[in-house]
Amino acid sequence: MAFQDFDQISERRRLEKKQRLKQRIIIGVVVIVLLVSAAIAAFLIYLNKSQTDDVDEPLEEANINNGNNDQNKDNSSGLSSDGGNKDKKVTQNLKAIKTVCQSTDYKETCESRLEKSLSSKPSGIPEPNDFVKAAISAASDELDRAITQASTFMKVETASDNQKATFDVCKQVLGDAQNDFNHSRNGTVGTTTAPDLRSWLSAVMAYQQTCIDAITEDATRASIEQALKTTKELTSNSLAIVSSLHKESPSPSSAPAPATAPSRRLLSGNIDHDLPIWMTHDTRRLLKADAPSQKPNVTVAKDGSGDFPTISKALEKLPENYKGRYVIHIKGGIYEENVIITKKMVNITMYGDGSQKTIITGNKNFVDGVPTFLTATFAAIGEGFIARSIGFRNTAGPEKHQAVALRVQSDRSVFLNCRMEGYQDTLYVQTHRQFYRGCYIMGTIDFIFGDAAAVLQTCDIVIRKPMENQKNTVTAQGRIDKHETTGIVLQKCKISADSSLAPEKSKISSYLGRPWKEYSRTIVMESEISDVIQPEGWLPWDKDFALQTLYYAEYNNIGAGSRVKGRVKWPGYQANFKKEEAVRYTVSQFIQGESWLKGSDVPVRLGSYS
Repeated sequence: MAFQDFDQISERRRLEKKQRLKQRIIIGVVVIVLLVSAAIAAFLIYLNKSQTDDVDEPLEEANINNGNNDQNKDNSSGLSSDGGNKDKKVTQNLKAIKTVCQSTDYKETCESRLEKSLSSKPSGIPEPNDFVKAAISAASDELDRAITQASTFMKVETASDNQKATFDVCKQVLGDAQNDFNHSRNGTVGTTTAPDLRSWLSAVMAYQQTCIDAITEDATRASIEQALKTTKELTSNSLAIVSSLHKESPSPSSAPAPATAPSRRLLSGNIDHDLPIWMTHDTRRLLKADAPSQKPNVTVAKDGSGDFPTISKALEKLPENYKGRYVIHIKGGIYEENVIITKKMVNITMYGDGSQKTIITGNKNFVDGVPTFLTATFAAIGEGFIARSIGFRNTAGPEKHQAVALRVQSDRSVFLNCRMEGYQDTLYVQTHRQFYRGCYIMGTIDFIFGDAAAVLQTCDIVIRKPMENQKNTVTAQGRIDKHETTGIVLQKCKISADSSLAPEKSKISSYLGRPWKEYSRTIVMESEISDVIQPEGWLPWDKDFALQTLYYAEYNNIGAGSRVKGRVKWPGYQANFKKEEAVRYTVSQFIQGESWLKGSDVPVRLGSYS
């Protein structure tokens, strides 16, 4: 019985041992499952944190360009909910906007407007062109609002005749600004298109300032200036964004010549591949050959031997929607009329029988109550204007102060062997890209002025005798924003005194220029400067205005007035201007002349002479 009891106890112990083992196995499995679950949870937490950290890193330009691809990868991972993707997209967009706005001068305005414009973008980080278009659209929309507001300050019914004229100027140039905004809205940032965008946006800046300057009544001017404040900031931001996203091309000294001309054509018909984008083969021959031997579309002759007796009549009869370049021959004679090549009159060529034989003359002036903008004897506005062998005069005289002979806002315009005669404000290089070759320009005060990107090459710059106690200044450049691509370049020109000034040049001070606006930019290079120019070279506008921010430079000039040793010591004067900096202001780079002048037989030097 004892042995039987022992066997029962042993069996019970064996069963108990087996039960404990089973319990241990179950507990072990549970522990392993818990450990694995904890590990998975930890991994997911780490992964989520890693993704969040990636979003917090600063976005470089490469991130902006590839943002859509990154977003698509995140969406395919299946690790985030739709809400998480949306939050991530918002964060990425904000970071991208901050990065883009770093190049601007008005960052808060930039960020708020871009965030508002891009918030409705369906997916992904915006592409560079999305930022450009959003910035330009914001500026354009703000201009529309500003024009509406400004119109409330320009009450025509209570204005004097002079005030009405200034209001007309303001309305006209703001309309021109809207037009260039419309061009810009469809623009993209590329090697060939970015310069166009920057030219148009720079013109918008100039037009807005022209409106403000035109208003003579202080209170009204201050109100309009305030109305335009935000749109000027937004335009400046647009320029900065385009510039930051478009890298400058290499200098002509190191860059190979392009194999072919740009493919975009502005004219129909057969055009040789090496011609400018807006110039036909007939135009090339016109510029190369003696002008009178070319068959024009119409002829203007004061003596009645042509199709029209006046230039204005010929322009009135210009065919609508004409395809190609329209050529007008103006026979010798003095044409007393104020001529306007309107915005719709594109690709017009006018040639005369010589700049001292075919002369267009007028005498409108500021003293008689005409705004400076409207005093021009001849105004070229329509794109692609060409003038050859024509004289432009304003005979108002020095006592009438501002009196413009020629005002130019035509983009990619050319003036060959022309003559501009006046005193104060002779040549108004208002906006866009302009090229002058072999011209003769006379004046006294600020007689080459404006805010275009203008290159004057192999021109005679002749300084006349001013009124008593006046000083002469050749240039007054009007750049108002450091992002503008504008400036006046005198290359291979000759600067001298005319016969009326020469005997008294030691008594009358003459200078290369003075800063009309805060970021005034003028370069005199490879030119002959006579001793009519004072040793200091440049004259202040008003005390220390713009002396820190202007950009004046001289390079490789000759002549008694070219010595830079005694030049001004302003912070903005480039005392050590080198060739590698000078090439930036040659025809090829500064006004992109290689794309629209090379191969045209326009006598042009694309690079430097030395």
